[in-house]
Amino acid sequence: MENLNRNLLTNGFKFNDDLKIGTTESMPEKVIQFGEGNFLRAFVDYMFDVLNAEGKFNGSITLIQPIGGGDMIRKFLNEQDGLYTLIARGRENGEQVVSKRLITSCTRCINPYVDLDTYNKCAENPELRFVVSNTTEAGIAYKPEPMVNDKPQDTFPAKVTNFLYKRYTAFNGAKDKGLVFIPCELIDDNGKTLKKYVLQYAADWNLEAGFVDWVENACIFTSTLVDRIVTGYPRDEAAALCEEFGYTDNVIDTSEIFHTWVIEGPAELAEELPFDKCGLHVIFTPDVKPYKKRKVRILNGAHTCSVLGAYLAGKTFVGEMMADKRYYSYLEKALNDEVIPALVDLEYDDLKSFADAVFDRFQNPYIKHKILDISLNSTSKFRARVLPTIKEFYELKGKLPKVLTFSFAAYLAFYNGTEIRDGALIGHRNGDEEYPIKDDAAVLQMYADLHAKYDLKDKAACAEFVKTVCSKTDLWGEDLNNFADFASVVTDHLYAIETEGIIAETDKVLASAE
Repeated sequence: MENLNRNLLTNGFKFNDDLKIGTTESMPEKVIQFGEGNFLRAFVDYMFDVLNAEGKFNGSITLIQPIGGGDMIRKFLNEQDGLYTLIARGRENGEQVVSKRLITSCTRCINPYVDLDTYNKCAENPELRFVVSNTTEAGIAYKPEPMVNDKPQDTFPAKVTNFLYKRYTAFNGAKDKGLVFIPCELIDDNGKTLKKYVLQYAADWNLEAGFVDWVENACIFTSTLVDRIVTGYPRDEAAALCEEFGYTDNVIDTSEIFHTWVIEGPAELAEELPFDKCGLHVIFTPDVKPYKKRKVRILNGAHTCSVLGAYLAGKTFVGEMMADKRYYSYLEKALNDEVIPALVDLEYDDLKSFADAVFDRFQNPYIKHKILDISLNSTSKFRARVLPTIKEFYELKGKLPKVLTFSFAAYLAFYNGTEIRDGALIGHRNGDEEYPIKDDAAVLQMYADLHAKYDLKDKAACAEFVKTVCSKTDLWGEDLNNFADFASVVTDHLYAIETEGIIAETDKVLASAE
């Protein structure tokens, strides 16, 4: 079997009919990408590939390995001339969909830790326009370090500052040689934070005022929101897939069908990067925050408000939960009747479309999402994802949302245990099946102490338990005992869960929410 490389594109190799192939034309390198991992290749590089195929960009991507060591992906990508196969699988509009694409937008991958000169020459490329990155949440960070030229800088923002200074020097500060940064790290205001640290390093290194002005006025730092589940290299399927393709691909990538990229920046960027004209879900906006709120409240909130109760009811995977009519109905009521009405920053049709996509994503048969993995740190997740919706719904409607309020009781029922073992509070499902509850150590100790003190099958004790938890302002940002009749309603739900069972109480809540 032949190895994947660019010769296959020109020597008459017969590719499968269901494989879409990006452009085979040679293109100038217009994008530098810090990060060669699965996410960027299934998200950003895929989008540029579509843009090129539609004749709307004509630019290739140079990948940069952001950390030293472990360069197996770089090795395979370079052996394959930057080519790889992306398989997007899932559900879309209620239908199961599989899309296969040979990505041709990437040309090479450079490890600056072993080839610094080649990396530095990228700064002198007059065609270069965009910089994309995904260096993990910890990547956009600042720590004092000197400017060096014989090795890569330690932090990503320092690398960027050094790279920009080389470009500024090479082109004598030409305004048209500024770069557009589109970071994909999962932190708020990622572009603004990156720019802040670049300017901090410029000050630390006493770089001239002209460079600072060039960074401020010739370069653009966008902030973004990214959304796509990328499942990466399909180890268990790789051999069979290569047999199907007829070629060996050592860096196959897989993802869900859904994708959204929200980019906060000047409107003219949409003209340079007309992703939306190619059917891609890319939104250019002056403010990314409403879209961040949409994702946190609808997608993330749907997980947090549903999975803990579903786990106690015997479900282990999200797909299993969604196959149960009870929990499908539960999420319909939670999202359509309670979450969406509380969101007033975006249009209803946009919110409904996003919520409908959540149902497809949660039912994706190719993603085995364990509920216990989602349950990690549910305390802080509830505060960020669900509690604000409960409060905003109450402010708008003058009453508590029934499903979301119940979900707080389900959270409390899930965090039920007295033993802490190996850093986890040990809960019990169906009486004897142990499960680990993972959260901040202080949170776990609090619940262990409270459950040792209160018997939740006693109504008065259950009320005291709920009152105590609700009073923890460090957890919720306020005393929830002062919020409407929240504590009282939660007590009723929790007591019923403990005495009648989670399924019976869930059914009562659904019936009352009709």
